Amino acid sequence: MFARLKTALSAAAVLAGLATGALAQDKYTIGYDNYFMGNSWSVQLAAEFKAEAERNADRVDVVYVESEGKTEKQIANIEDLITKGVDAIITTPNSPTALIPVLKKARAAGIKVVLLASTIKSQDYDLLLTVDDVAFGKAGAEWLVEQLGGKGKIIALNGIAGISVSDDRFKGAKEVFDANPGIEIVSAVDASWDYAQGKLAVSNLLAANPQIDGVWSQGGAMTLGAIDAFEAAQRPLVPMTGEDNNGYLKRWKALAEGGFKSIGASKPTWLGSEALKLTIDLLDGKDVPKDTILPVPTITAENIDEYVKPELSDSFWASTRLSEEQVKAIFAN
Repeated sequence: MFARLKTALSAAAVLAGLATGALAQDKYTIGYDNYFMGNSWSVQLAAEFKAEAERNADRVDVVYVESEGKTEKQIANIEDLITKGVDAIITTPNSPTALIPVLKKARAAGIKVVLLASTIKSQDYDLLLTVDDVAFGKAGAEWLVEQLGGKGKIIALNGIAGISVSDDRFKGAKEVFDANPGIEIVSAVDASWDYAQGKLAVSNLLAANPQIDGVWSQGGAMTLGAIDAFEAAQRPLVPMTGEDNNGYLKRWKALAEGGFKSIGASKPTWLGSEALKLTIDLLDGKDVPKDTILPVPTITAENIDEYVKPELSDSFWASTRLSEEQVKAIFAN
């Protein structure tokens, strides 16, 4: 779909623009779906997008919708964006299957469909930007197996059930654990990447299991909840995997002197910024790969100082393009 022209152009000028690429300078209307604002990672992802939109205010107008983590509302919001006739829709699918019909409808209307940080089980999109979530899961699992010498009882903390991100991360981890029969997954629970849910789940599992040798966590704020659950139960801390959440990184660094060991994979929130940049390129007719799947940055005991920000909020995520001032405005301490 061509961008809305902001000045009256003659038919000849339009044709000339098509031939020369002059229309690349016209303003596009982008529909952006805030898929879920229930955790700080999602809030920062949206903030990264908005900051990029402000930097490109001469190129794009944005129609924002919010889906609250609800698939039905996400479908309705995308239907609304189709009705508005936007040039592109950027969405993070809450379901890998349920959105396929409405995304097909959007593409049939000439609207570019961009998937941000989560995917669908079809090719009915124009651009996918994410990290390799299977590799994300494997990275933590391989580290944990090494820490435990290939044997031990562990618990697994997954994200939101049904979202491809959570499914793919656990798939990657499970491949590693299945290849190491000395590792026993005592329980795998969905804790929505949430601190409170993670703490409650681990508290319950500690009460039911006298032996827990390690925690494989997809991250979010769940690992911080796991640490607090262990400490509340007066159980010795075990090796745990995490993510680049600043609150967790602070705690990890503080506990490291006492022997606590961890590793943090990262799904950068700057994907929100990059998604808009690639969408503009796509609409400009540039050659953009359909699938942009980035490697997973990894935080270790050796490089944690490059990521942790003691002066910033616990809610902050380390891999960002936002300035410290912008972060402080979003996450007041």
